[in-house]
Amino acid sequence: MALPELDNHDSRIKYYELMLRAEITDMKEIPLPAGYHYEMYRDGDRDAWIAIEQSAKEFGNYEEGLDAWKRYYADHTVELPERMAFVVNEAGEKVATATAFYDIRGIDQSGDGWLHWVAVKREYQGRGLSKPMISHVIQIMKRLGYTYAKIPTQTTTWLAVKVYLDLGFRPIEKNLVNSRGGWRIVKRLTNHPALAELEPANDEDVIG
Repeated sequence: MALPELDNHDSRIKYYELMLRAEITDMKEIPLPAGYHYEMYRDGDRDAWIAIEQSAKEFGNYEEGLDAWKRYYADHTVELPERMAFVVNEAGEKVATATAFYDIRGIDQSGDGWLHWVAVKREYQGRGLSKPMISHVIQIMKRLGYTYAKIPTQTTTWLAVKVYLDLGFRPIEKNLVNSRGGWRIVKRLTNHPALAELEPANDEDVIG
């Protein structure tokens, strides 16, 4: 079978959880395009965060976004002004976000930072915002004392995985073993040189 044209957030792709990691000590900040700037979280930004994530297809509706906010951030709002960043356009609209966080489950005992909930509003995708924003949040992580960062993601957001690989993140070895089928899907869809050791998935194994 030939693959259909795939969206950058496509639920038809067979789902695998993916995890990447990188040393961030020497990572540099990439400038934003002209007309955009950063703002850190302030009280009242919850709905702006939900709107961005919903537009990026992370949530199907506002209620799903609210549930995620309660699960990940409601008990940590005192930390967000130094951890959650937004990209803001010239009109003052928050159009992208990412957070310098950690494993709130307490399972990861490595001391690594976790890059959380990276998203760009649908109409602002393709404008060169994601790599600058990620690099900016990595600088925040460095100021917070982290030397390594992890990114939890999934095959259904395969194009974001390519961005992370472009920035120097690599699959965690255990995840490369446990989700090998997922990484083979990423290889098939991106042909990224960082995954040169992998055989690409067959087309019939990409769509779930």
